[in-house]
Amino acid sequence: MNAIPTLMLAAVMAAATSMAVAQDSGHAHHEHAAHGAPAAAELADGEVRKIDKDAGKMTLRHGELKNLNMSAMTMVFRVKDSAMLDAVKPGDKVRFAAERVDGAITIVQLQAAQ
Repeated sequence: MNAIPTLMLAAVMAAATSMAVAQDSGHAHHEHAAHGAPAAAELADGEVRKIDKDAGKMTLRHGELKNLNMSAMTMVFRVKDSAMLDAVKPGDKVRFAAERVDGAITIVQLQAAQ
């Protein structure tokens, strides 16, 4: 008779431990999601208007940039990588992501629109 209460106690303890581990894992995951790296910017549509290789800048007419809370307009951007300036020409349709880098709005990802 002593074996049954011991087995029941072991089962209850195992279940409680499993629940505690599951709750801890969920909490740790939630903290990581809340404090981790920011989500990648969603790509916006744009059209290349001008390229200034000497200044490392590109002028784009673009749609809304949700991550920067910016409506559609034409503006000058810095580029993260100067190779981006060689990849396009005025009139090209592009998809791009921009972020604030050292206080300047900078194109961090650029691809030809399809």
